[in-house]
Amino acid sequence: MQGKSLAFGPFVFDAASATLWRGEALVPLGGRATALLAALLGADSAVVTKADLMERAWPGLFVEEGNLAVQIANLRKVLGTRPDGQEWIATVARVGYRLLHDSGGSSTLSGMPSFAVLPFVNMSGDPEQEYFADGMVEDMITAFSRFKSFSVVARQSSFVYKNRAVDIRLVAKELGVRYVLEGSVRRTGERIRVSAQLIDGANGKHLWAENVDGTIQGVLDFQDRITESVVGLIEPQIRKAEIERARRKRPENLNAYDLYLQALPMVYGKRIARVDDYGPVLRVLERAIALEPGFAPALAMAASMHEFRFTLKGVAPPGVDDAALAVSLSARALAADPNDPMVLMVAGAIRMTIIGDSDGGFAMINQARELNPNSMLILNAAAFANYHRGDYDAAIECNLRSLRLTPGSPDCFWAYRGISRSHISAGRVEESLAWAERALATPIVAYSAHCLAAACYAHLGRIEEARAAVKNAISIWPDVTIEGFLGDDARPQTRDRLLVEGLRAAGMPEG
Repeated sequence: MQGKSLAFGPFVFDAASATLWRGEALVPLGGRATALLAALLGADSAVVTKADLMERAWPGLFVEEGNLAVQIANLRKVLGTRPDGQEWIATVARVGYRLLHDSGGSSTLSGMPSFAVLPFVNMSGDPEQEYFADGMVEDMITAFSRFKSFSVVARQSSFVYKNRAVDIRLVAKELGVRYVLEGSVRRTGERIRVSAQLIDGANGKHLWAENVDGTIQGVLDFQDRITESVVGLIEPQIRKAEIERARRKRPENLNAYDLYLQALPMVYGKRIARVDDYGPVLRVLERAIALEPGFAPALAMAASMHEFRFTLKGVAPPGVDDAALAVSLSARALAADPNDPMVLMVAGAIRMTIIGDSDGGFAMINQARELNPNSMLILNAAAFANYHRGDYDAAIECNLRSLRLTPGSPDCFWAYRGISRSHISAGRVEESLAWAERALATPIVAYSAHCLAAACYAHLGRIEEARAAVKNAISIWPDVTIEGFLGDDARPQTRDRLLVEGLRAAGMPEG
């Protein structure tokens, strides 16, 4: 942004002189407020984390977070409100702030229309049917995220509003989206009623609504109609090719699809943090695959579960070879649907971690990202792939983009953890600790963030805190070791050198 003038609303910010103008009048700002405004403008409507803002305003200094809140409040007072009555600077809960450049709504990714799909209400009166409503929404978010001309916030952000009575306009403001899709599901046996409506987030106006009564197969067709209708309203030119790509190959056996929906919240609803939690998910997916052997999403998810348990040193049941099953299931998924981005992502990760083909796996993950640039899971995989190949800054960039898709979500944990590990591998211990502590501040309970924090504390000479972090990691995973934490690709002589040295100094068992 150096040397440029940036306009927003009635204001022009002259980056060369670091001054703010309203028409011909100079708007007085202090040095820290100017630094914050420059950082927010430079992000071009994206979220800027609190840590990044504090570093811009107080470089090299340790200050309380309350100081940032005070400066943001003063800056809001100076700017006033936008024509639509909203603040120019929006708060993204537990993450940071973003500057809304226009008054017609905003986007989680610069220049794109954006929307959120809220959890559909389960009208069945049977709590056990909750998975079906949640699974349908997960399926739709996956389809929508494949479009390159607009963005949909990740499930982990929109699902924070589950079981809450909300004002759609407030939801749109908090998530930084232009549109909101909401609906309900009622299921009785094989009969289903689904309703959906798209709402303008700025004024709460209903733009489109439709409902369907029928069987599960009819609902699958209805999901396609929702996709086409919503895209048609968000995007002036409906891109039929992208809609076709968003449609997965349908399972012939509808019970298999039902089981797949049961597995989705088991994996993505809580994001498994312990290796002994993979068994129940695999048993559900194995039933789905037995009913529908060519169902690519179920095959890919099962392959991923086996790969995770293998690389995290989990214990498989007698006679189960996690590595071999991960490879064979991912190959079957690719054969069933070689153009599914999630299938390509899983197959690429397995090719890198188990087969040892770094170049081939990296290419597959990049292909998945090209097909679906707005998937948090694929971005996390791309971050892993870049980290695996030693490009730590590229890994951090992927994780930061993932954070923009998940405003306020507890699942920001996974990006925080990835950024922390990239920083320590690059030799930036203090930065690594800052991101590890952000990961620890989320509701997700996982031993890995404690391990990262322990290593950083040890390098910074804070040995008691390092040992306490190791104890916390052991309380979550009693058998955790340095070797187990690093997984099957431990290379302490290269990228993990500082991590291993720190964990040793903190007192973590070797292996």
